Amino acid sequence: MTAEPHVADNHDLIRVQGARENNLKDVSLEIPKRRLTVFTGVSGSGKSSLVFGTIAAESQRMINETYSAFVQGFMPSLARPEVDHLEGLTTAIIVDQERMGANPRSTVGTATDANAMLRILFSRLGKPYVGPPTAYSFNVPTRKASGVMSTDKEGRTERAVVKDAVYLGGMCPRCEGMGNVSDIDKTALYDETKTLAEGALTVPGYSMDGWYGRLFEGMGLPMDKPISAFSKKQLETMLYAPPTKIKVEGINLTFEGIIPKIQKSMLSKDPEAMQPHVRRFVERAVTFQQCPECAGTRLTAEVLKSKIGGKSIADLAVMQISDLADWVRELKEPSVAPLLAGLQHLLDSFTEIGLGYLSLDRPAGTLSGGEAQRTKMIRHLGSSLTDVTYVFDEPTIGLHPHDIAQMNGLLIRLRDKGNTVLVVEHKPETIAIADHVVDLGPKAGTGGGEIVFEGSIADLRKSDTITGRHLDDRASLKDEVRTPKGSLEIRGASTHNLKDVDVDIPLGVLVAVTGVAGSGKSSLIHGSVDGRDGVVVIDQAAIKGSRRSNPATYTGLLEPIRKAFAKANGVKPALFSSNSEGACPTCNGAGVIFTELGVMATVESPCEECEGRRFQASVLEYRLGGKNISEVLTMSMEEAELFFSSDEASIPAAHKILDRLVDVGLGYLTLGQPLTTLSGGERQRIKLASQMAEKGEVYVLDEPTTGLHLADVENLLGLLDRLVDSGRSVIVIEHHQAVMAHADWIIDLGPGAGHDGGKVVFEGTPSELVAQASAKPKAATLTGKHLAAYVS
Repeated sequence: MTAEPHVADNHDLIRVQGARENNLKDVSLEIPKRRLTVFTGVSGSGKSSLVFGTIAAESQRMINETYSAFVQGFMPSLARPEVDHLEGLTTAIIVDQERMGANPRSTVGTATDANAMLRILFSRLGKPYVGPPTAYSFNVPTRKASGVMSTDKEGRTERAVVKDAVYLGGMCPRCEGMGNVSDIDKTALYDETKTLAEGALTVPGYSMDGWYGRLFEGMGLPMDKPISAFSKKQLETMLYAPPTKIKVEGINLTFEGIIPKIQKSMLSKDPEAMQPHVRRFVERAVTFQQCPECAGTRLTAEVLKSKIGGKSIADLAVMQISDLADWVRELKEPSVAPLLAGLQHLLDSFTEIGLGYLSLDRPAGTLSGGEAQRTKMIRHLGSSLTDVTYVFDEPTIGLHPHDIAQMNGLLIRLRDKGNTVLVVEHKPETIAIADHVVDLGPKAGTGGGEIVFEGSIADLRKSDTITGRHLDDRASLKDEVRTPKGSLEIRGASTHNLKDVDVDIPLGVLVAVTGVAGSGKSSLIHGSVDGRDGVVVIDQAAIKGSRRSNPATYTGLLEPIRKAFAKANGVKPALFSSNSEGACPTCNGAGVIFTELGVMATVESPCEECEGRRFQASVLEYRLGGKNISEVLTMSMEEAELFFSSDEASIPAAHKILDRLVDVGLGYLTLGQPLTTLSGGERQRIKLASQMAEKGEVYVLDEPTTGLHLADVENLLGLLDRLVDSGRSVIVIEHHQAVMAHADWIIDLGPGAGHDGGKVVFEGTPSELVAQASAKPKAATLTGKHLAAYVS
């Protein structure tokens, strides 16, 4: 007689009822626990809204609520998602595509605890002995202290006079653990022919109109004398003065010299995190060079002398991780066996996940979105946690078909440990390993937000959904390829792992640059093609924008629309901006009111005065073609394209931009949708649409298929063809086999990653690559093998 299952074992489903986040239309579904569920659908169909915005968001919000009110006060406040009921949730761990923090002190080693383990290892085995683990850290300075130290013991306090207490750290004092030193060109800080009052300072943010002017005057600096006439002391004060407290008009203020201020406010940040105008200033005024004292290792001379088996901690940090794993494997030290086993497992995880080509000293801010996601994944592979929900956002981004099989194995391992794995994905290779598939659609934006299929991969193939129809799509090789019109010569390229590469990139055709992750594709193109005249680069860097930014403001579309409204109504264009004179005074043009509730979640509610329309009532009375500015901003790109080509509202400049936005597959987005709500794929295509207006001769695209559904890849190929047919040259760094098959020319790098790559292993047409792989399978490149399998 079989025993009845325990009542606790009945909770094997995550139930969602009535989800309405973003474009979801009252969605209800059941997701099996301890299984691998893949969410599919066209870009913008609502996958992320369901998985991240509803399931993961509510799980995180409920966990945050278990902390004390005091702790919650320091945490981000999360609003409850728009959903009627959620049941069976488990702790959600989100492994997303967000790039790792742009802190210049953060490296691959510090982000994954590998550095912490190495520091302990050196504090035990390093010869000569330097000190505790902190003595090997480039983030900890050596500090000396003296004075009275008190110790509480059984109700009495013992005081001891300490002459010199030394707290050891490994930070190089010259570069403060940054590895490079900055030299500021003073001529780029000011125009010496002008006076301060005339705006001599060229540093962003230094305007003499407001308090800065009074501050400089209060410090005794002459405002009406050209800087060339300053005394040595006055120039010294302006440039180098330490923080000095002064009183200006009865108010206590602090004056600090321009150079220390720049070092604190600008040079302590990663250049990628700066606003464009600040970055331009830094690039113009500051030169970075390797620190002469530590030779870029970030560490003190004492630390560099401490070695294990002839290698210092800096020598290990610059090694390729796969080589470092072999070095650790050969280190036989019974006294630290558990530590070596942990370090070994961590380093092997890097190789297993396809990141063995990185080194521990690689700055975390330089990792691509896919590399950052896989680096975060490493933490979870050795985790003892089970019965948690892992949520992945397109984990195959940036992976060669060869590496996708490894990633699939890792997802299966996480599931087999007893975890629920939810994956948002477009690649058929990963959809194929799912236990359960949820397909959203039928279209994108307002045309999506519904579940059009739930079930197995076999049933998805038989279904009539867009995903089902396109799942087995295979692009065929072209019968004829275009003839090049000249070439772009690269000679002796040696950026990162490139081995003195000479290659000619044909112009006037579609060129695909391929190879496994870490083979040197980006190093070749970004290192040798970027920056040349006529080259337009469209990369995957995030669009910087607040919730006030939208596709219309980002692409410059709103400018001709505002001017047309102003001309039609005989008023100022500024009235038609929700960030300027036309803004609703109650919500300042945000459309929503934020209510701070102390330690509880901040509540966001539509503005009652403008009803979320962002504009003053008087502005909404002005019309163009029968519509006011708010109605225009709620139109989709497709509707707006028709509207602005009509007789009563014809704006050729706006129509041109809308034409490009529809062309890149964004016709479903509304003009006023906040940029912060767009998916990664949508952001990249907005960037592509705005860059297409540039007068570039050569377009460089970095994985443009990122976040694209199988059905949209065909549209993208058509767009690339149109670019080439209009006389442009297009270079695409890509892993998608459909793009490779469609290209006119392939440059394949490899044969492996890191120091096993960096060479050109094939140049020619896709047909030649497939023929070579079919004729000599053992000698074929990895790209050749996968492309031959794909087209066959």
